[in-house]
Amino acid sequence: MQAKKRGIGTAAAAAGLTINLLLAGAKIAAGFLTGLIAVFADGLNNLSDCGSCAVVLVALRLSGKPADREHPYGHQRTEYIASLCIACLILALSVTLLKDSVESFFLGARAEQDLWVYLVLAVSVAAKLFLFFLYRHAAARADSDSLRAASVDSACDCLATLAAAAGALVTQQTGFPADGVAGILLSLFIASQGVKLLKEASSSLLGKAPDPALVAALKALVCAREGALGLHDLRVYSYGKSRIFATVHIELDAALSSVAAHEIADAVEREARERLGVDLTAHCDPVVLGDGEAERLKGAVEEELCKLYAGLDVHDFRLVRGAKTKLVFEVGVPYDCPLEDGEIGKRISGAVARLGDYVCDLTVERK
Repeated sequence: MQAKKRGIGTAAAAAGLTINLLLAGAKIAAGFLTGLIAVFADGLNNLSDCGSCAVVLVALRLSGKPADREHPYGHQRTEYIASLCIACLILALSVTLLKDSVESFFLGARAEQDLWVYLVLAVSVAAKLFLFFLYRHAAARADSDSLRAASVDSACDCLATLAAAAGALVTQQTGFPADGVAGILLSLFIASQGVKLLKEASSSLLGKAPDPALVAALKALVCAREGALGLHDLRVYSYGKSRIFATVHIELDAALSSVAAHEIADAVEREARERLGVDLTAHCDPVVLGDGEAERLKGAVEEELCKLYAGLDVHDFRLVRGAKTKLVFEVGVPYDCPLEDGEIGKRISGAVARLGDYVCDLTVERK
């Protein structure tokens, strides 16, 4: 399946490389012969698109490499790097275009009336629309971020060419340097798209939050397993579209044997892999049922948490009885909670001390 997806993406990128090379040659020649800066810059844009296509081709090839000793989780994040490179190319183009357009506006430029220039631009718009739909369709089938970036780039190119045509027409008919104005506006728009792609690619490389639908599906899968009392500490991270890993703590009755608990964990891991394509590692947390003192103390801790901040929760709660009873538990804190971890721990420890002669052993973790 992955090989088929890479084949679809490679074919689309190869078609884009050929078309962009032809368009770049035609528009650079047209801009040079007529003196229309926006047309010339649009040709340079197509030339940079050739580089984008080449980046996509290399990324698709590298992402298909199997895991090895240096990269035990595979090479699929190469797609994110490709998107980052395309974004940088778009930004570099916008800077060059802005510089040339400002010079054209203030210094003026020769603009000859040639009908064939508009024919070249019309063909370019049609070709770029074709590439936009081709890339978008291929990106959906291959689930490729780099092809999605290329489709955005093609949409920008359509607008760039239309702006170049409008500027050229006004310049040739009135003598006003609309060609330069169109180039300036166009460079700013292209820069905004480059920044958007740069942020998206950087977020994927840094490790953005997982798909909420996938998280919900994993929770439902665990909770549906017979014997599972609940779950916490679900962590999902990926090394590419089809290389998703996760860890989870499953709450189980402490009375279960270690063999029975292990079988439940194995079943959950197997189901996650078969149904969702997620390589899940499950950890079993024992929960003592029917302990009235533990339930009372846990309720008191939860009540105190509600006073501090909405969204705080407690898990892994257990009592370790001895000369002094120790309350051992973890507190889950939302990332947007303004309270510092130390302050939360201090407040909860104080609340536990007021409940009786107890020792509090808590861990605060962001979720």
